[in-house]
Amino acid sequence: MNIPFLDLKAPYHELKDELDAVYYRVMESGWYILGSEVEAFEVEFAQYCRTKHCVGVGNGLDALHLILRALDIGPGDEVLVPSNTFIATWLAVSRTGAKAVPVEPDVATFNIDASQIKKNITGRTRVIMPVHLYGQCCAMDEILDLAGKHNLTVVEDAAQAHGAEYKGVKAGGIGRAAGFSFYPGKNLGAMGDAGAVVTNDDAIARKIRLLRNFGSEKKYYNEMQGVNSRLDPLQAAFLRVKLRSALDRWNKRRVSIAEHYAARLSGIKNLVIPFVPAWAKPVWHLYVIRLARRDALQQVLSDAGVGTLIHYPVPPHLSGAFSGLGWKRGDYPVAEALADTVLSLPIGPHLDPADADRIADIILQFFADSRNNISLEA
Repeated sequence: MNIPFLDLKAPYHELKDELDAVYYRVMESGWYILGSEVEAFEVEFAQYCRTKHCVGVGNGLDALHLILRALDIGPGDEVLVPSNTFIATWLAVSRTGAKAVPVEPDVATFNIDASQIKKNITGRTRVIMPVHLYGQCCAMDEILDLAGKHNLTVVEDAAQAHGAEYKGVKAGGIGRAAGFSFYPGKNLGAMGDAGAVVTNDDAIARKIRLLRNFGSEKKYYNEMQGVNSRLDPLQAAFLRVKLRSALDRWNKRRVSIAEHYAARLSGIKNLVIPFVPAWAKPVWHLYVIRLARRDALQQVLSDAGVGTLIHYPVPPHLSGAFSGLGWKRGDYPVAEALADTVLSLPIGPHLDPADADRIADIILQFFADSRNNISLEA
């Protein structure tokens, strides 16, 4: 048995004729920076997210960083971020010179705990940056309410949430702006690095268009100190194919696999499976379980030929990248507990349902051994 965590060749094989055709179209165009392919994708992805604007950029980290720059976030400012997230969320803040202030997650959803946000707001707080982790939206009404009361801006990190919905509203269209990643493993993935910002704010959209292109709208006339972070036309063309032909269909496959896992695994004592609030419509970028003997199960699955990953083994506050800020183990215990106990199972849209069954069988057999049936609180 060989079940990879995610098969990145399968999407290409499924869409090979369309993807090959747009490759040749872009190659023959002779236009390799910005241009019509990028503009068309921006229109189409904005429509998909139900937002007014989309601005293509180089990657998801740049998307978040440029939003903060467009909001004039810098030294002396504070941005509230989840303590449990991929480090790019924090790096987007630190690159501006502002301070990332961690907020612990809700242990049920793993997303930022809205009830913990208020106590972290200070006179320097400017932005709340919730992350729609694993493809499920945060509790946005509470976050938006707090932001309104304290005159703060909400920026969505939607890097894992292409097509996810919160009470019928698409991820990306809830806050003032949102950053998306199109890293190859995402639900909507390019064939390399790529990203985008979506927003309904005309001023933010215009400023990000300037910032991504050396601060210039007209070549050689630079209005501000920008960067070089432009969505590649070839990646835009590939993304257009996947957005049009596959994203919603592939998301439905992920939902089906998640439902199958839940049906098979929900009765296991001491195994925590994902919780989905009634208002959420997740797209299952990841299917993350929790158990006390995580490393042992991961080894058993590996020995059986099943690929798994840990999202994420080191919380940002304990990473070397932020070691100079003096955080230590115990400062954010919920994020640390998740890092020690979470395991992501295969849930790619090309996973064979029979393979999902095999994975469930292995997990059931693992927990049949009383040595593995240990409470998370133990």
